[in-house]
Amino acid sequence: MDDLEKAVLIIFDESGTVTSVLKSQAVAFCQQIKDNPSICRICIERLCFSKLVQVQFWCLQCLHEVLRSRYSGMSTEEKSFVRTSVFSMACYETLDNSNSVKVLDGPSYVKNKLAQVMVTLIYYEYPSIWSSIFVDFLPNLSKGGLVIDMFCRVLNALDDELISQDYPRTPEEGVVSGKIKDAMRQQCVNQIVHAWYDIVSLYKNTDSELCSFVLDTMRRYISWIEIGLVANNTFLPLLFELMLVEGLPDQLRSAASGCVLAVVSKRMDSQAKLTLLQSLQMNRVFGLVAGDVDSEFVSGLASLLIGYASVLLDCLKNLNNGDHKRASTDLLNEVLPSVFYVMQNCELDTTFSIVQFLSGYVATMKGVSPLSETQLFHVGQILEVIRMQIRFDPMYRDNLDVLDKVGREEEDRMIEHRKDLLVLLRTVGRVAPDVTQIFIRNSLSSAVGSSHDINVEEVEAALSLFYAFGESLSDEAMRTGSGILRELVPMLLSTKFPCHSNRLVALVYLDTITRYMKFVLENNQYIPLVLAAFLDDRGIHHSKVKVSRRASYLFMRVVKLLKAKLVPFIETILQSLNDTVSQFTSMDYASKELSGSEDGSHIFEAIGLLIGMEDVPLEKQTEYLSSLLTPLCQQVEILIVNSRVQNSEESQSKVANIQQLIMAINALSKGFSERLVTASRPAIGLMFKQTLDVLLQILVIFPKVETLRSKVTSFIHRMVETLGSSVFPYLPKALEQLLSESEPKELVGFLVLINQLICKFNTSVQDILENVYPVISSRVFSIIPRDTIPSGPGSNTEEIRELQELQRTFYTFLHVVATHGLSSVFLSAKSRVYLDPMMQLLLFTCCNHKDLTVRKACVQIFIRLIKDWCNRTYGEEKVPGFQTFVIEAFATNCCLYSVLDKSFEFRDANTFVLFGEIVMAQKVMYEKFGNDFLINFVSKGFLAAHCPQDLAEEYCQKVQGNDMKSLKSFYQSLIENLRVQQNGSLVFR
Repeated sequence: MDDLEKAVLIIFDESGTVTSVLKSQAVAFCQQIKDNPSICRICIERLCFSKLVQVQFWCLQCLHEVLRSRYSGMSTEEKSFVRTSVFSMACYETLDNSNSVKVLDGPSYVKNKLAQVMVTLIYYEYPSIWSSIFVDFLPNLSKGGLVIDMFCRVLNALDDELISQDYPRTPEEGVVSGKIKDAMRQQCVNQIVHAWYDIVSLYKNTDSELCSFVLDTMRRYISWIEIGLVANNTFLPLLFELMLVEGLPDQLRSAASGCVLAVVSKRMDSQAKLTLLQSLQMNRVFGLVAGDVDSEFVSGLASLLIGYASVLLDCLKNLNNGDHKRASTDLLNEVLPSVFYVMQNCELDTTFSIVQFLSGYVATMKGVSPLSETQLFHVGQILEVIRMQIRFDPMYRDNLDVLDKVGREEEDRMIEHRKDLLVLLRTVGRVAPDVTQIFIRNSLSSAVGSSHDINVEEVEAALSLFYAFGESLSDEAMRTGSGILRELVPMLLSTKFPCHSNRLVALVYLDTITRYMKFVLENNQYIPLVLAAFLDDRGIHHSKVKVSRRASYLFMRVVKLLKAKLVPFIETILQSLNDTVSQFTSMDYASKELSGSEDGSHIFEAIGLLIGMEDVPLEKQTEYLSSLLTPLCQQVEILIVNSRVQNSEESQSKVANIQQLIMAINALSKGFSERLVTASRPAIGLMFKQTLDVLLQILVIFPKVETLRSKVTSFIHRMVETLGSSVFPYLPKALEQLLSESEPKELVGFLVLINQLICKFNTSVQDILENVYPVISSRVFSIIPRDTIPSGPGSNTEEIRELQELQRTFYTFLHVVATHGLSSVFLSAKSRVYLDPMMQLLLFTCCNHKDLTVRKACVQIFIRLIKDWCNRTYGEEKVPGFQTFVIEAFATNCCLYSVLDKSFEFRDANTFVLFGEIVMAQKVMYEKFGNDFLINFVSKGFLAAHCPQDLAEEYCQKVQGNDMKSLKSFYQSLIENLRVQQNGSLVFR
């Protein structure tokens, strides 16, 4: 063994005993050999003598790379040597009579690499230089299986590398592919097809694997060779014989069906295609699909039948002649039962879209009334296919029930898989509503009647069909219970499936009931059945927490819908929920796996909606609310007291429990209106005020626990809406505690709360605002930069995102203050120090911020402040220096320079809205400042922008007039004109 062989063995070594240093040295040595000008000769000599398959593969790989990269620079002699040598190897000949090593005796991966080398030569040399490659190969096929196998590998590689349309090709590859196909059609395709026929005929009973390989190769070529070479009285009988003879191996029968599918799928004129399809007599193979559905042959046959039906459907659509349409329909009706059978029973090739085919077939029935018996039968079969296709595989039953990683993946896959199938269901429902409704009724009846746990998937599919059916119903149909609803909804409500303990069944059952609640709304006699379904072990008392939580959420939605109709049942409902209510606040009920929308607090929202109605007598309402709020608040107080003496781990669990309790109280309060708790029943309001007192203690005891502060803030939001202005006495203490933290996230939540207060109470919150505004400003200006927050690569961090969120919320806050008559807050003694930083920030944002809606808000703030602070009365300015700042800084920079910038794109809708506000600002400035504004804006700003005198004068006229639309239009044309005038020479801002 010489150095090259040793180096190659080291490169391919996977035992783990070779060091990385030695491997690197071997790679470097082999690269050195590759760079040798005589590398092709070196490789071919090795292929003659080396019995090591690693060396054979390396040499062939090297030849492949050299031909691809250096072919044009090789000498004629070298090309000829490589061509002759490679062809001899492929034909099982020895290059040296004294040597017996033959590449075709090697493993498949070596032969595939040899085929790649051959295809590279074909790419460069066929047909112009090496025109006889295929013709020369054919006589060698008589040497037997090894050469036939190699010939097929070359043809397959040629298809993969150049011909097949399944891979993207460069324009150059497309041209070469066309030349090769044209030359082969003219020169050798006939002979190749005859060779295929002879080989299959000769070896069909002795070497089925070789025959299968030949047929798989032929399948690839049928799409572009003359169809008559295969679709004739010689070859087709052979293919059908291979499919029909039961004793032959599945692999061979499947390969034959693949060739017939290629014939069927051949692109051609629809009329000619119909004639071809008629000649095939496909009904001969229909019965074969009833065999072993897991076999390779039945799977291949399934693809053939669906492909055949798809082509017939295309003929039906494309042919206008009545006879041709009838012939297509007859053939389609003949094959469809078999197609439906394979769709229901076989694993199908994923490249074929069942939904696409069935949707196409259903489309042929649109506008047809009434449907024929055959069509109605086929509709029933399509519905059965849908039912089978949406069924979960029983092998995943346990995974889906506990929803582990495998279960989640399977559930996600099925959700995606079902989307198009359920669209198809709705389409079928529109074409044949009666058949669809009867099918759904029968499916549900069958599921209801099932008595064994083995029917989990059948029950889930039947319920899912009924659920999906509701999507296509109008509100009117839902309310009146048209069609089968009047029968099915009561049946559903009164049913307890044996497999109800299964998570999937329980969830779809509850979702389906919720979907049809509008029917119950009109038919109150079913309310007890609805309550039973939600309150027993089918819903809120289900053994699985995921189902129980989902049931709580859906029950809350049901209560919202039925509301007053449930008053007679409140006592029963509360008794039934007693254990759930107490369980919710226990520590072991918290689960991180559950989504935020189903955290369990919805049961309290449902109860709040029930007991918060004015239809409930005051005494009862007080009793119900007290029985819930008192224990919840007591638990909070106990936990607060105990939290001081807990270790950190116990403290974390206490925090989680307090969080649960706040969420429960918050949810409960949602059912009570401001009018009820403040006007008609103030005693109820007092109970919520006492609760607020308790919860505000949390901010004092847990000043650093962000989750608790967030939950308490959320409750304050709720109390603002519920208690109205009577919440005021509690706000100073609450706001003081909430402001004690200065993290951006904390400030955002605080500002949102302040915005809510301002929007609800307007100037009534002036005193509160004057106290908190200086603190807010101090914090904000110490956190956010005065100019731009970093953006671009590396800036998408959580810290940057929090800064951006704080900045946006702060602008909203300033806008809310300014537009609700509270701008005087900015001028209070404690706030004056922040006036200049605020103005500079607003000015910079007006001109530069990337978010145009933020820029617009800041311009609107300026407009409001100008109106509030610049009334033209005698005496001192209300805000000294503000008028000068507005005229000299805001007007010039924002109203002129920022819009002159070419990045200000008038065709953008948001930009145009911003532009409207900028024009409005100019109008307001003229109204407030008169010529002081005009002289500065025109003489300084316009002059710097090279504005012609006549346009400046016209601007003055427009701004002094009363036509805002005309002013806006003129100012846009003026800006566009100035962009040309100054030609980019002006440095803005």
